[in-house]
Amino acid sequence: SIMSMAMAYQQKLAEKLTILNDRGRGVLLRMNYIKKTCLDPKLRPQYLTDKIMEASVKYINKKFPNIDFRGNSQHLVGIQKQKSEVMTAMSSYYDSFIDVMEFRDHVYELLNTIDACQCFFNIAVNFDFTKNYLELIITYTSVIVMLSRVEDKKVLVGMYNCAHEMSNGSSDPAYPRLAQMFMEYEQPIKKLTEEFGPHTKVMSIAYSHIKFTKMPEFPTWNSELDDRSKQNFTMACEYLSLEVMERWILLGYLLCHSSLNTHQSSQELWKMALRSGLYLTVIRDETINIHKITEDYFDVKNINNYVYCCHMYASGAMHRERRGFLRNALKELVKVLEDEPGLLGPKVLFVFMALSFSRDEVLWLVRYSENIPKTKTPEDYTQNNCDFIIILYIGHCFYYCFDYSESVLMTSFVSTLSALTIKQVENGEEFDFRALRLDWLRLQVWYFTYPINTLHLSHTVPCYQPALFYPRVFEKMFSQSSEEISMQRYLMSFPLVCSHFNQTVHQLCPEETEAVEKRSLRLCVTFLEEIAKQTSSVILEICAEQCNLNDQLLPKHCGQTISAARNKKQKKQMPKKGEVQREKPGAESQRKDRAIVTNMDKLHLTLTELCSSFGGSSDFTVFNHTVTPTEFLISQLETRLTKIIVRMAHYNQTTQEIGRPSDLLAGIRAYTASLHTLSRYLSLDVTRLVKNVLLQQTQPLDSYGGQTITTLYTNWYLEGLLRQASSNLIVHCPAMHCFVNQTIENEHSFKAEEYSDISEMQALAELIGPYGLKFLSENLMWHITSQVGELKKLVIENMDVLVQMRANFDKPEAMANLQKRLPGNTSGENVLKRMTIIGVILSFRAMAQDTLEDIMQKHCPYLMGPIESLRDLVSPDTDIKVTLTVFELASAAGLTCDIDPALVTAIVSMHNSSIDEEYKLTCLLLVYIAVSLPILALDPNSYYSRHYGGHHNNIHCLATAVNQLSAAMFTAENKNIEQHLKEFLLVASSTLLQLGQNVDNRVDSKNRDSIYLLLHMIVEASPFLSQDMLESCFPYVLLRNAYREVYKAFIITLG
Repeated sequence: SIMSMAMAYQQKLAEKLTILNDRGRGVLLRMNYIKKTCLDPKLRPQYLTDKIMEASVKYINKKFPNIDFRGNSQHLVGIQKQKSEVMTAMSSYYDSFIDVMEFRDHVYELLNTIDACQCFFNIAVNFDFTKNYLELIITYTSVIVMLSRVEDKKVLVGMYNCAHEMSNGSSDPAYPRLAQMFMEYEQPIKKLTEEFGPHTKVMSIAYSHIKFTKMPEFPTWNSELDDRSKQNFTMACEYLSLEVMERWILLGYLLCHSSLNTHQSSQELWKMALRSGLYLTVIRDETINIHKITEDYFDVKNINNYVYCCHMYASGAMHRERRGFLRNALKELVKVLEDEPGLLGPKVLFVFMALSFSRDEVLWLVRYSENIPKTKTPEDYTQNNCDFIIILYIGHCFYYCFDYSESVLMTSFVSTLSALTIKQVENGEEFDFRALRLDWLRLQVWYFTYPINTLHLSHTVPCYQPALFYPRVFEKMFSQSSEEISMQRYLMSFPLVCSHFNQTVHQLCPEETEAVEKRSLRLCVTFLEEIAKQTSSVILEICAEQCNLNDQLLPKHCGQTISAARNKKQKKQMPKKGEVQREKPGAESQRKDRAIVTNMDKLHLTLTELCSSFGGSSDFTVFNHTVTPTEFLISQLETRLTKIIVRMAHYNQTTQEIGRPSDLLAGIRAYTASLHTLSRYLSLDVTRLVKNVLLQQTQPLDSYGGQTITTLYTNWYLEGLLRQASSNLIVHCPAMHCFVNQTIENEHSFKAEEYSDISEMQALAELIGPYGLKFLSENLMWHITSQVGELKKLVIENMDVLVQMRANFDKPEAMANLQKRLPGNTSGENVLKRMTIIGVILSFRAMAQDTLEDIMQKHCPYLMGPIESLRDLVSPDTDIKVTLTVFELASAAGLTCDIDPALVTAIVSMHNSSIDEEYKLTCLLLVYIAVSLPILALDPNSYYSRHYGGHHNNIHCLATAVNQLSAAMFTAENKNIEQHLKEFLLVASSTLLQLGQNVDNRVDSKNRDSIYLLLHMIVEASPFLSQDMLESCFPYVLLRNAYREVYKAFIITLG
């Protein structure tokens, strides 16, 4: 015995078992990768699909392994032409098959050494030693099975060897043995049973100590669990994977089946394992039908009884019952541990066992979801409620794992484990126990070459691989879980599982790492997006309901309530019994019975469950990618909230209808208030979310290229409001600071004052902000420049006459003659009409600027103060570039400036000729406007309205147009504004005084006073003109009489 122990130590069995198991796993993954690659048309090696190589492939398949490279060279012409390329392309496949051959040699060498050392295996005594031994046998068997499933292995090896011989003049040295191995394993199980004959004794001893009572029958499960927990078993045996044990037993006894006839206990263990089902996992999604193989290769007596027994127990009903039991048991266990957390430490073994049972059932369900046998009860192989979420609880168990381990390990390991702390777990640090486990395995090999007592070590290896390679099942489980409220708090387990998929790759198969990484990230992102979509849908549904409740409290809905109260006070007739009375706001909160569940109750319950899933992990890592689940929720909320805000505007491009800005602002505030309640459920930066969404709405397009409320309201105010104002259907009303509809009979789709009064314009400024108003201004300027372009054309057409008028404006007779040379009243009316349109646009912009200033003063008064001071410091002597820069800053903040920088920029962009030419056109344009003013007296709508504070045809907007347009044009031409406005005032006064002398025309005299007031408005609106300048060229008495006349028509009432 002592010699056997020394021999085992010298042979380094522990190291060899560890290395070969890891190597075998890599070779197995490599074979699986080659099989998948050769079967996939997109990934299949080029030389296997090339038509040039078709003859060579057929010849190699037919003659393998004895390929005549010289006598049948006509079949190998394709390889001959590209021998170096073929050799390079096939080398990785060839080397992989060499690895299989070398792995086989090392496995048999180690198995022979173990037999010689008379090693003792007992899973309950030396767990690691036995487990590694059995794993090596199963891994090797799986490698050989996977090798036999690579259909193109002969072609891959044959093409490489042909290219090698053509290049080097001789075959590869390893080719004969490799070819011989391929031929031997044409029937892998038969060959393996022959090779494992000498190892039957040791294997039988190892299997004889497996107690397959881990899955007790119902309804005795609770009692059996309790009994087993009292026995002195190795902790690791209690939660060893059932699938692993089934593979050990079924594949192991397949290799040493002679022991089934000699040991009754072995036969009972084998039969019990057969009850689980028809299929075993070879690797990932590769399975093996163990019953079919057993029937083909076993010498089974009473085969009919055997088949009946197997199929009776493989029906799936037992597993369905187990899943139902486990689901309820886990719920009870969680509730107990939540109520008494202190029980988790002393009862941690119960937790590990429960998780182990659940893991086994989940793996079984995943495996059979893609391999459902023909049965009358297929529902046994499907699951309505997902059991996969149990892995969420694994993390909680690790808090107590270290204390438990310390009590069962030897003193030499205590120092290492005591250095581990709970904080390391909380910080998400990764632990590397490979060295510790290898030392422990060495200790087991030293002691258990001859049976003696040992200590126990606990560890758990969660199995996440099936989820990656059964994506349909994984996604179906997620879909089922997301539909049930009680499961929604565990949904984050699905993306968390993806963080473990990096364990499925191996350094021997680096080619698949990128593909596995992409698949893992895709699954993770898909799950997180679905969770975020579901959560955001619930959140926004709650917000929508709160918005509806908030809408009921708006002042616009109080009319009916006031009317009802007034009728009640005046004792008027009450509504009849048949009429449905409108419920008052708040009625929805009154409930006679708490058992009545409202829609809001259901939504809040769902939201609580979904938000609980986000609380499980703030972030995690998937293949070096840090994933933050809440960012997916914020992204979904941002996307949907953006669409909802645009939808709440109720814009209809066909009918040119849109919601009032104040209503939209109230709705957004209701949504924002509801979103801030999310802080009760999870840590989410709602302020950042709302700011991002609203900031996007101040731009023409959002981050996804969709229209924003800035674009919608800009289009509507331009096409809906201002277009009708240009046609005099809507009047600008300076007295009320809004636009109003004309009183003439025409159909209006909206009331202009409901969209343009101070409260609505302030709401608009609040919604779209300085950026949005800047975009609105740019669009307004585009319309202004198009009108200015047409005005310049009219000036050019009449340039000669206008030049003479400018020189002779103080000569009435000459002006009368020149007036006749102009093309009738049509041309002058056109000029005034276009100037009026410009004035209406600029008046609307001034209203928007004023409300923007109010909003800016409200939100950032300390910023507005310095901007106002900077604007006030600008003087006429200041450099024009500095002036425009300061005015641009002030204008962006909503402050009124003497010169409109946006208009200056627009005018400069129109210049197509020299500055002198543009200056001449500007001067003549002012002359044209001045000499055309008397034409306004012919329009019956040119009368001044005291109620509006302006004219019924919007000509009062000419004051704004003349002042701002002339200031912008002369600034762009670097000329003196005041001097040219004085010239305009002289020409306009002269023409209007001539209008006063024409007393014969009653039409002229009717609106003459209203036109006189226009001259006063121009001076009042100008920062460059004064009343003294006006009185020097136009008698003040005429203005006074004009005001008296226009106000005389109105009846003044008091009270």
